[in-house]
Amino acid sequence: MTLAGRRLLTLALAGAGGALFLLLHLPLPLLLGPMLACLIAALAGLPLADTGRIGTLMRTIIGVAVGSSITPAVLNELPEIAASLAMVPVFIAVIALIGYPLFRRVFGFDHATAWYAAMPGGLQDMLVFGHEAGGDLRALSLIHATRVLVIVTVAPMILATSYGLDLSQPPGQPMGAVALHEIALMIAAGLVGWKAAERLGLFGASILGPMVLAAILSLSGLIQHRPPAEMIQAAQYFIGIAVGAKYAGITLRELRLHVTAGLVYSLVLAAISLGFIEIIMHLGLAPGLDAFLAFLPGGQAEMIVVAIIAGADLAYVVSHHLLRIVIVIVLAPVVARVMRR
Repeated sequence: MTLAGRRLLTLALAGAGGALFLLLHLPLPLLLGPMLACLIAALAGLPLADTGRIGTLMRTIIGVAVGSSITPAVLNELPEIAASLAMVPVFIAVIALIGYPLFRRVFGFDHATAWYAAMPGGLQDMLVFGHEAGGDLRALSLIHATRVLVIVTVAPMILATSYGLDLSQPPGQPMGAVALHEIALMIAAGLVGWKAAERLGLFGASILGPMVLAAILSLSGLIQHRPPAEMIQAAQYFIGIAVGAKYAGITLRELRLHVTAGLVYSLVLAAISLGFIEIIMHLGLAPGLDAFLAFLPGGQAEMIVVAIIAGADLAYVVSHHLLRIVIVIVLAPVVARVMRR
């Protein structure tokens, strides 16, 4: 089957998964539906493919959603979360001290693969760094995809049961409630920000660039809304495909070793995260919902989507995820080289 045919098949299966989740009124239907449908299809051996640049383009909507949520009032609150942000480096250190020996000694991966599998950074960034360091690219892809899959699947269930949130609702105002000129500015911020950040070589260019431009527009008063629900739902759909399609072409050996390692690691991460969430809540640094979403090391785009729909404090959640990813990207290669020596 051609690449175009595989992509059409993937889009159709993802659409069916989303429709089923909507029909059953399940949480995050347009994120979890496509993601789990693609996962099942991949495990069944169907020839799936990610959506390439279109999928990356749709991620810019998430960056704009975050940036448009940054207002002067939000900036005034940032000094208040400094103590909570200071916990992020400790959080990463604990993960590394537990995760690396797990992958190296228990599952027997080589140094580079074990190190970058343990790092709670962005999926794409860890794949690039791990591959450049001589790690197993396929193993890293499946381990990190499993991490994101497990966290993004379980988190909504916990939010629905423990916090009583209805995550099947639209993630914002409908298209008709947002002025056309604001929508045009959002689209421009997404495209220009993405390409500018990409040219500068920034990590997470499709999210970070649009976020910065949208924040400038928001702070200047040119946009006063987040992207409408329809745009965020479209972004969810493509993000779900990106995670599920990572399992395309998986073999029994990869399922037994790589996915099992990812599942075990996800449980370890969950335990570490819950410990830090309890500390944050005990110290009174943040409400339970915000701490929960800030200290779950899922994918950046996926966790932002959940935070938007859950009605969490976006500035708090996003600042913690950004700091986590920046620290990992800056320090992970340095520490890896030191450890190798």
